[in-house]
Amino acid sequence: MTFNEVIDLLRSNQNERGIQQWNKQSARPDRLKSFGIGLTVLRKLAKKIGRNHALAKQLWESDIYDVKIMALLIDDPKQISRDQVELQVDNMNQGHLAHVFSSCDAALSKTPFVVELLSDWINKEDSMRKGCGYGLLYEVSKSKKKNAPDDAFFLEKIKQINDDFDQEKNSVQVAMGGALMGMGKRNKTLNRAALKVAQRIGPIPIETGVSKCEPFDVVKHLTSDYLKKKFDL
Repeated sequence: MTFNEVIDLLRSNQNERGIQQWNKQSARPDRLKSFGIGLTVLRKLAKKIGRNHALAKQLWESDIYDVKIMALLIDDPKQISRDQVELQVDNMNQGHLAHVFSSCDAALSKTPFVVELLSDWINKEDSMRKGCGYGLLYEVSKSKKKNAPDDAFFLEKIKQINDDFDQEKNSVQVAMGGALMGMGKRNKTLNRAALKVAQRIGPIPIETGVSKCEPFDVVKHLTSDYLKKKFDL
């Protein structure tokens, strides 16, 4: 599929209500435009297009949010380079875009260097890199591959969240909460460690600047009936 064909596909799936909601979100002059398409629909469309690194690079240059999201979804993890993602994160000015970039099962989380990348980014002063790093940590925490990090790796990251949480921006705190939740769902040992931190930090406010959202209650997720039964808590 070509660049123009992707644009036509997205335009044919545009959502007027989504566009109206998008237009209420920001008055910044440099903000992206949008077709108002939800992530669930974008994922379905991405499967139709398939993996295509060259096309993803073209799509990323668009000033349309949905097109950039498509670039993140169809990129080939085996061809994504560290230089590429460093340039992408430098030009990340939309919170929702950063969330999909680092989480939501997008291509970046499947790269061979993801553990090295997240370990680097969560130690940066740059809040965008730090937030994306914790988003990637959440994705890695779901991995069932044999080469996935061991408990010692995750316990170290849980401790880092506990030590650094109070001094971080809200966007980073929310990403930390997601990572904490993901790690706490891996096994009983990590659940106990993550729950202890979640109880200390309490529900995390979500500051969108547009609409009010319920605080992110990590404790609630880590004490669900499903996990109690799974870990015999």
